[in-house]
Amino acid sequence: MDVVDRTPVGMMLRDWRRRRRRSQLDLALDAGVSARHLSFVETGRSRPSRSMVLLLAEQLEVPLRDRNQLLLAAGFAPTFVQRPLGDPEMAPIRDALEVVLKGYEPYPALVVDRLWNLVAANASVPLLLQGVDADLLTPPMNVLRVSLHPRGAAGQIINLAQVRAYILDRLARDAAVTAAPELVELHRELLAYPGGIDRDGIDHGLAVPLRMRAGEHELAFISTVTTFGTAVDITTAELSVEAFLPADAETAQLLPILAANFAAGMGQGSPATSSAIGLREPV
Repeated sequence: MDVVDRTPVGMMLRDWRRRRRRSQLDLALDAGVSARHLSFVETGRSRPSRSMVLLLAEQLEVPLRDRNQLLLAAGFAPTFVQRPLGDPEMAPIRDALEVVLKGYEPYPALVVDRLWNLVAANASVPLLLQGVDADLLTPPMNVLRVSLHPRGAAGQIINLAQVRAYILDRLARDAAVTAAPELVELHRELLAYPGGIDRDGIDHGLAVPLRMRAGEHELAFISTVTTFGTAVDITTAELSVEAFLPADAETAQLLPILAANFAAGMGQGSPATSSAIGLREPV
């Protein structure tokens, strides 16, 4: 259970507004309330209604788990439920993830939670994890740590400095948007890893490719991110599917062959998604 934040709701709303770099006037106009009333709410001179808390949280794009904290601070019961992924009611979500992950094969795709811990992966993801220290694969496996750790996949990433720049910038944005202290600490940890940072190399072209060695081959990927856009369950809202698609014709030709050879070598044939890296509860 989350610890209830005893900070006054007005102060919490002000912090979220400042984090989003919004003025009181801008937020008031977008929310359809007076700037005077919003000022009174932030200073504690006016107690916001339940609907006002939710309205301001929606305008500020506050994550669902933090909207519950705002409601609690205002004296109201939480609105948003957080169901375990294994809950019977979550069966449609599990099925949807299975369909999406399987549909990407032979291209690697995985599911992560809000802290970038692995929740599930399809049968092609282990291709990218060959040579990774077993300790880094112990649940909860953090995919960003595995990617940049010296004993992780970093040694196989050809353009490591570019990938580090992209991942660190993205993680910094995630930490700022969510205000999650775990992401701030993860960013600090990854920043200390070796490998350099090359931001000059990511300002050109269409996307930052991930270039990896796979034996005698070089694979190039571009990534896509998919989320549940209408989620009102906290667990569902915090899940993301990250897929790695071929960035060149050679990778597109090689991946089906490499995936088939890998599966045959593991004696798996054509495994189901859940047997590649099974579904795990988000942290």
